[in-house]
Amino acid sequence: MAAEPVNLNEFQELARLALPKMYYDFYAGGAEDEHTLKENVEAFHRITFRPRILVDVSRIDLSTTILDYKISAPIIIAPTALHKLANPEGEVATARAAASCNTIMVLSFTSSSSIEEVAASSNAVRFYQLYVFKKRDITATLVQRAERNGFKALVLTADTPRLGRREADIKNKMITPPLKNLEGLLSTKVSSDTGSNFEADANETMDASLSWKDLEWLRSITNLPILIKGILTREDGKIKAPSDDMSIALFCFPCSLRLKEDSFPFIHSIKAVEVGVAGIIVSNHGARQLDYSPATISALEEVVHAVKGRVPILMDGGVRRGTDVFKALALGAQAVLIGRPVVYGLAAKGEYGVRRVIEMLKDEFELTMALTGCPSVKHITRKHVRTEQERIHSML
Repeated sequence: MAAEPVNLNEFQELARLALPKMYYDFYAGGAEDEHTLKENVEAFHRITFRPRILVDVSRIDLSTTILDYKISAPIIIAPTALHKLANPEGEVATARAAASCNTIMVLSFTSSSSIEEVAASSNAVRFYQLYVFKKRDITATLVQRAERNGFKALVLTADTPRLGRREADIKNKMITPPLKNLEGLLSTKVSSDTGSNFEADANETMDASLSWKDLEWLRSITNLPILIKGILTREDGKIKAPSDDMSIALFCFPCSLRLKEDSFPFIHSIKAVEVGVAGIIVSNHGARQLDYSPATISALEEVVHAVKGRVPILMDGGVRRGTDVFKALALGAQAVLIGRPVVYGLAAKGEYGVRRVIEMLKDEFELTMALTGCPSVKHITRKHVRTEQERIHSML
């Protein structure tokens, strides 16, 4: 009998052995040279700790609150595509694992289980990831279904005016199954002689004209909070604090909605107020969109400094250890999202594997908190870590 994995990297190796090469490459691959894919992980390695001693850590509290939902630890399941390629139970198994770990699951727009199936599977707190189609009635229908089925928020992905160039999928001629949530709404049979039908489908159906005015439209058709992916810089991070009746959050990915403040000095004071803002996630779409965008942990502080505590900030990308979770919180994030490790756990060991991935991160995070002298997440501060830039500056 094979030994039980002791870290997330071992789950990745088990997934590689379990999956057909085409599917493993689909999950593991990034855009073009995969520079950002590697940097997402390696940038964490260049951050070191400044631990405190003689602190009472006999009791450790990992819990935190995200959009008024208390979760067991600042670790959330990110939206990742097509879980049934990893395991026959797909997103249903992932949702059950999220519920048992008392955390939030963001269901991918490209899920292989339907909104209704996932909603019926467990009592997990669920957000729904959304793309805007050229045919807006399709988007409106998906919003209505998520709302009817008890999803607590929408996560609008705005960093994908076109799909990034994922060369492994092109070489493998990656063919994705029809998306269950789009049955009866959209034909996804797009001819592609050059490779991935996933890329062809996305570029044919997604709306590259998405802009701020469309957020106003989306807000008009739902009562759910709306979280937005699309910001990775201080220019786009300088947002207006939310008014009491606003319920939209900004999630940071390499930015397709990048707007220069000096060109549009009114944009943040007008557009952000009109749209409503409740938080930010720093992310680069798992390094699957724009290669040579910065590692998310490297970009985090830039956004944190721009926001100045007016709204909470989350991040994803490259989190493989509990130490990574701690480093992200020390640099200003309220929580992290994990994507690929969840899929690797699902491919290796089904629902149990997803649960073990989350529990493993939580255990490592708890140990890191104890060894750095932090009895709760509120005790984690910027003074607990040293970045590469600070190390170089200290040598000058």
